[in-house]
Amino acid sequence: DDIFSSAFCENSEKLINVHLFALAAKYYSLSNLGVCTPLEDVLEALKGDSGGATGIKPDEFMNNKKSHEVQVMSELVDNIANYCGIKQVIDIGSGKGYLSSFLSMQYNLKVYGIDSSSSNTNGAHERNRKLKKHWRAYQSRGTENLKSRSLEKANDRPVESEIKCKTISEELLNNANSLQNQDQVIIQDLVPSCGFTEMATPSTSTETEADLVTGTQSHETKLSEEVLAILNVLPADAVEGFSSSHYNCGELCEEEKVQRKMTSLKTKARKSSESNLYFPLTSCITAETELNEIITDLEDCMMVGLHTCGDLAANMLRIFTAKPEIKAVCSVGCCYHLLSEQFENQEECHNQVWGFPMCQYLKDKGWCCGRNARMSACLALERVAVGQMLPTESLFYRAVLQVIIEEIYGVTKSDRHVGKTFSKSSSFIDYVRRSLKKLELDDSKLPDSCIMDYYEKYKHRMNELEAFNMLKVVLAPCIEVLILLDRLCYLKEQENIAWSGLVKLFDPVKSPRCYAVIALKNQSCS
Repeated sequence: DDIFSSAFCENSEKLINVHLFALAAKYYSLSNLGVCTPLEDVLEALKGDSGGATGIKPDEFMNNKKSHEVQVMSELVDNIANYCGIKQVIDIGSGKGYLSSFLSMQYNLKVYGIDSSSSNTNGAHERNRKLKKHWRAYQSRGTENLKSRSLEKANDRPVESEIKCKTISEELLNNANSLQNQDQVIIQDLVPSCGFTEMATPSTSTETEADLVTGTQSHETKLSEEVLAILNVLPADAVEGFSSSHYNCGELCEEEKVQRKMTSLKTKARKSSESNLYFPLTSCITAETELNEIITDLEDCMMVGLHTCGDLAANMLRIFTAKPEIKAVCSVGCCYHLLSEQFENQEECHNQVWGFPMCQYLKDKGWCCGRNARMSACLALERVAVGQMLPTESLFYRAVLQVIIEEIYGVTKSDRHVGKTFSKSSSFIDYVRRSLKKLELDDSKLPDSCIMDYYEKYKHRMNELEAFNMLKVVLAPCIEVLILLDRLCYLKEQENIAWSGLVKLFDPVKSPRCYAVIALKNQSCS
C-alpha cells in the first residue's frame, strides 16, 4: 500500500504516476488476488463430465456471446444439480429463456424461468415453441451423424463372414456391395424411423442360433439407449410418437420384441416429461419474495441467474440463504451501476433492503462506492486490451451535452435517459436536438450555431477525455472485486452454507461480466 500510494501527490492527491497506478489496479484485480476457484476444480469436485452432453448446439439459436455463456453455465448447473440430487431449477431474470430452455432440453431439468418483464416472458414462450418445431431437424441431423460414425467404426472392424438377414433395404444393399471385398455387410437398424445404423460383428460358421439371438438382443439394447438419449434432448411433448407407417424395412428378426421396446421407450419419454419442461413466468423478484406463491410445485431446487441486473443478484443470494428448499445457487451479476447503496445517500431508510453492501464487515465500515465508481465497474478492460476501444466520440458527445443542459437549461439531474441516441444521429447538432427531445427540454431556444460553439470549445479536450476513460477502464476490475467479494463474504457469514466461492466462468473478451458466485448448502448436498 505504501508503494502504490506514491502514485498520487501527497499534498494535492492528484495522480502523478500512471504506470504505478496501473500496477496497483492489476495487483488488486480478482484474477491476481487468488480468491477464485478454477472452474475445472469445481467440476472435478462435483465429479462432472467436462465434455458436456451431446445434442443441441446453442449457437444455432443465439449469438456467439450468449451461446458461450449458456454452454458453460448450463454444464456447471447440471453438475451441481446432479451433485445435490435435484431436478428443479429456478432461473431468476430469465429474459427470453436462453439458459432455461437449454437446461431443459439438453439436461432434462425442470426449469422455471422468472422475469419481471411480460414481453420477455411472452418472447420466451414463442422461442420455446420455435425450438420444439426444430426437433425433427435435430433428429435427422443426429441420425446422419450416427450413420457417419457407424461407418467410420465399421471400416476399422475386421469381419470374418456375413450375417444373412431376411430383409435389407436397397440403400444398405448398395453399401454392402461396396464393401463386399472386405466381406462386410451393413444390416439395417432395428429402429428405422430414427435411421440409426450399426455394423454387426458377424458370427463364425459354428455360431449357434441362440448365440445370434443373444447378440441381436444386445444390439437392440444399445440402440434403445441411443434412441432414449435423443428423445431426452427435447421435452417429450415435443416429440411425436413413431407410427407404424414409418417402418419401411419389412419384417426383421425379433420384430415383436423391437415393437415392445419402442413402446417402452415412448412410455419412458412421456414419464420424463414431468421433469423435462420449461415454464416461463412473470414476476418481480425482491428479497422478500415467496417462491412457493409463484411456483406451486416448488421442491428441492437450485437457483441460477445469468447476468442478473443490479439488486436482483443480491436479492437472489438473500432468498437462497433464507429458503431451505433452495440447495444451491449460481449467480452471475451485471449492471453494477443500478445497485442501490445503503450509504450513498445520508437519508435514513431503515426498512429498505440494499444491493450494496451485503456483508456485515462492509456495513460496519459504512462503505460506499458511489454511482461513478459503479459505472466504471461495468467497463470491459479485457476487450479494450485486445483492441476493442471505447466509443470515444459518443462519450465526447455525451459530455458536451451535459455541459449544455447545465448551462443553458440549469438541469443538473434528470430521471430521463438519452439512451442510444448517438447511433441514430447524423451529426453533433442532430444528436443534441434528439437528446433534448428525449429529456423533454425545449430545443427551439438553442440555435445550431450555439450548439456548434460548444462543440468547438471542447473538441481539443477529446484526447483528455479518452485518457480519463482509459484510467477508469484500468480501475474497473478493482471496483468489481469489491462488489463480488462483498457478496462472497455475505455467504461466508451464513451458517447453513457448506461451500461458497467465486468462479470465472466465461471468456472475459466474449462476456466481460464473467464471474459467478456459487454456493451449496449443508443439507442434502453434503
